[in-house]
Amino acid sequence: MGTGRKQEKLRQQILELVGQYAREEFESEKSFITGETHIPVSGKVIGTEEIQYAVDACLDGWFTTGRFSEKFEKEFARYMEQRFCLLTNSGSSANLLALSALTSPQLEERCLKPGDEVVTVASGFPTTVNPIIQNGLIPVFVDVNLDDYSIDADQLENAWSPKVKAVMLAHTLGNPFNLEEVTEFVKEHKLWLIEDCCDAVGSTYNGKMVGTFGDLATVSFYPAHHITMGEGGAVLTSNPKLKKTVESFRDWGRDCWCETGKADTCGKRFDWQLGDLPHGYDHKYIYNHIGYNFKLTDMQAAIGLAQLKKLSFFISKRKENYRYLYDNLQKLSDTIVLPEPTSNSNPSWFGFPIRIRKESPVQRDEMVQYLSQRNIDTRLLFGGNLMKQPAYENTRFRKIGDCENTDIVMNQVFWLGVTPLLTQRQLSFVTGSLSELVSNACKLETE
Repeated sequence: MGTGRKQEKLRQQILELVGQYAREEFESEKSFITGETHIPVSGKVIGTEEIQYAVDACLDGWFTTGRFSEKFEKEFARYMEQRFCLLTNSGSSANLLALSALTSPQLEERCLKPGDEVVTVASGFPTTVNPIIQNGLIPVFVDVNLDDYSIDADQLENAWSPKVKAVMLAHTLGNPFNLEEVTEFVKEHKLWLIEDCCDAVGSTYNGKMVGTFGDLATVSFYPAHHITMGEGGAVLTSNPKLKKTVESFRDWGRDCWCETGKADTCGKRFDWQLGDLPHGYDHKYIYNHIGYNFKLTDMQAAIGLAQLKKLSFFISKRKENYRYLYDNLQKLSDTIVLPEPTSNSNPSWFGFPIRIRKESPVQRDEMVQYLSQRNIDTRLLFGGNLMKQPAYENTRFRKIGDCENTDIVMNQVFWLGVTPLLTQRQLSFVTGSLSELVSNACKLETE
């Protein structure tokens, strides 16, 4: 038997054994004990294929970006209805790359410069806002509405100034923001738009995939999200110039666009003259941006490729879990406000946000503590009001109005999980626990 055939046989034996292990470890049914078994808000759903793909990639001995990364980028771009997908090591890095790309001098009069302003919201996750600050730009914080916890589009014109050059917003917990009004504002003022889709893979607006409305979109593959690579993220665009710029920032800031392990794609590797470098300086070592190394490993991409096959199921399961929670918590509408999809949208839900009414006999902190005692996980809506977080005490920003709703989110909102990990029995325990807490509180109030 030739060496190649022997190696291939060994590889298949290894993958079969790995499959046997994975079926036992990750696909066997787990028992649920009411009040004792932990009910998560998020988490990875993996099985045999993910582990086999990761091991298969590892056996290649090619640990950086490789064949699995290339295949994932093509398939995910197709799914997200974009021309290009650029993998990176996290969703946070994806946000940093997307915003940094807009500072490239190659964008000429449209490039963002220190002191320029970017419209966003303070009610969200820090790494949607941090790239603005890290690039010497100024966040312009607009309040959110209390229907979908995303930007109050009615305030956009109040946020406008000649210094505003871009808008960077997330689709909160998978519920799309008002893309009609935001894109109209962006077009009117000739601004860049970055859609943070880290919580919203598969959400649509007017039948069109979120992430396709802006110039750039970002995604996270952290275990909490719709699909996972463990760590990982991606930047998506259909603009070839932005694609090349994001790639440059991700790959050390170099001008060369050769794929990992390749050379002389341009056909003139030793015939360039850029900056003050001598003619013929190796193009692989010419840098036109202050960049990073934000690539990921091929093992991560392999896991993502296996997950991508299950994405449609994951999304349908999230929608199903949202509907179960909504239908079974309707009876508490005097106490809590349930989440509604944004008009003209079909969300791929990441979480189920709940707002406690001011007149409720049970307030937010008491509610989440009660659920925690029953091993039911909850989360607050990320940073609440980032302007009040200690990290931003000395940050320069502009605020539109009093951002009253942002403070309401900070004080009265939390969210439950809709992850495909959850069974109907677990969700029934969640809704039953909330009903019991509210019922007991109402009884005490009337005594």
